Amino acid sequence: MTSLLNSLLAHPLTKGMSVDDPRTTLLRREIIRSKPFLVAIYREWYKLLLSALPDEGPILEVGSGAGFFGEMSPRIITSEVFELPGIDVLLDGTRLPFGEAELYGIAMTDVLHHIPDVRVFFAEATRCVRPGGRMVMVEPWLTPWSKWVYKNLHSEPFEPEADWLIPETGPLSGANGALPWILFARDRNQFETDFPQWSIESVEPIMPFAYLLSGGVSLRSLMPGWSYDVLRKLESWLVPDRWAMFALIELERK
Repeated sequence: MTSLLNSLLAHPLTKGMSVDDPRTTLLRREIIRSKPFLVAIYREWYKLLLSALPDEGPILEVGSGAGFFGEMSPRIITSEVFELPGIDVLLDGTRLPFGEAELYGIAMTDVLHHIPDVRVFFAEATRCVRPGGRMVMVEPWLTPWSKWVYKNLHSEPFEPEADWLIPETGPLSGANGALPWILFARDRNQFETDFPQWSIESVEPIMPFAYLLSGGVSLRSLMPGWSYDVLRKLESWLVPDRWAMFALIELERK
């Protein structure tokens, strides 16, 4: 039933295309811009990221992809794993082309759970981000509701029992949506032991239904743009620890 539903709702622009094809990301740029409800979600996420980042110095966005975070501030350095128009730096997250303490921060939206070896990534981030700098991200999160959604209505793997490594299948197809929860909840003590240079400042579960109803970048939207504020108000009445699908995660470099 769920596979049939996904097939019926699949967005016609990218239906049947590989997520590892750069052309898919370019088409997803078009999809985001064409869906006012989804644009509102990204704007809300980007404002949350900016408000948590230092207000000066260069900020690296890892995995800029189809988004538009780079338009929110001239300090943003956009990046991607393959060549795309409008991308400043080509990188894969395990080798950051920056000097010691050169960055004031790192931002990510739905990216950490695609990085094959997060231990290498955090070692690189530790080298490149100056003390007092920040790493801020919006990532999938584990709750009773989100676990059902990600297991049944989402194409990416969601494996809360897995370790920190992700099988390398492709630059975007390799994923474990549960990885942020694994790092910052299940294995939080281990993360703090392995990366004492980083303080986990906050983990805030957010957004139970909005992204799902937007259709994201793969499915048709189920909501008109004008309904966004109303839905977000309704969502605020729900208990985030039970219903959230994402989390705003803030780390600070000691």
